[in-house]
Amino acid sequence: MRVRDVPMSNQPFGTRLRAVMDQRGPLCVGIDPHAHLLDGWGLPDTAEGLATFTYGVVDALADRVAVFKPQSAFFERFGSAGIAVLEQATIRLREAGALVIIDAKRGDIGSTMAGYAAAYLAEKAPLACDALTVSPYLGFGSLQPTIDVARESGAGLFVLALTSNPEGPQFQSARTAAGPTVAGAVLDGLRELNADAEDLGSFGAVVGATIAKTTENLDIHGPLLAPGLGAQGATAESLVDVFGPAVRNVVPSSSREILGAGPDVVALQDAAARTNDAFRTVLGY
Repeated sequence: MRVRDVPMSNQPFGTRLRAVMDQRGPLCVGIDPHAHLLDGWGLPDTAEGLATFTYGVVDALADRVAVFKPQSAFFERFGSAGIAVLEQATIRLREAGALVIIDAKRGDIGSTMAGYAAAYLAEKAPLACDALTVSPYLGFGSLQPTIDVARESGAGLFVLALTSNPEGPQFQSARTAAGPTVAGAVLDGLRELNADAEDLGSFGAVVGATIAKTTENLDIHGPLLAPGLGAQGATAESLVDVFGPAVRNVVPSSSREILGAGPDVVALQDAAARTNDAFRTVLGY
């Protein structure tokens, strides 16, 4: 089945996200094929090794986990062969009922941003996914082409807001001319986009799970993608401290802690199940 034959759905992304997390638990598995992870699986750092690794994760977990987040950079580094693996993995995951967030952090203006929207978010796009990570640092209004296409196709966006890298606060904590921080302005923009959603909106924020407790209002009526769990130090329990009353809307993402259990299928499944159970307890699923 080609990706164009896997429809987004007539339901918005936020509705589908809540439903699949209710059914399968909130865990998002990041598919980040670092060279050292390939080596840990006894695979070469080649496009062939990438394919074996990625499809091994897909075959083991696609029907058990709610959300997957492949990091585009680790596929792009192998050129067209790597992109082909990303495309096929996305198809297989979505056929199995999982949602796919492609972590590409695209950000530009005008027709270029419209091009990214056509590549990832349109219903018949070559790399059609359920949601895409995007960067707002050319101005929140620069995201409009992706917002428009996401609305049309039932897809979603995750916008960088409070990332956990040490350089992030240089921009994210800076004050805008209107007064709020840059991060606060991004969160305000997302809150406005989600205002009409019945439960969970389709426009989410990326908020690192390892950031200190923030004074920003994270109640955006939309999902909060939280990378940094597991090997990067954050735990299921620490999510409550970071996200407070908005913790129910967190999409907790873990990668190395789960992927490192492979290539054994049962070990991968056990690692994902243990992690998912911990998040279920804390997030109330």
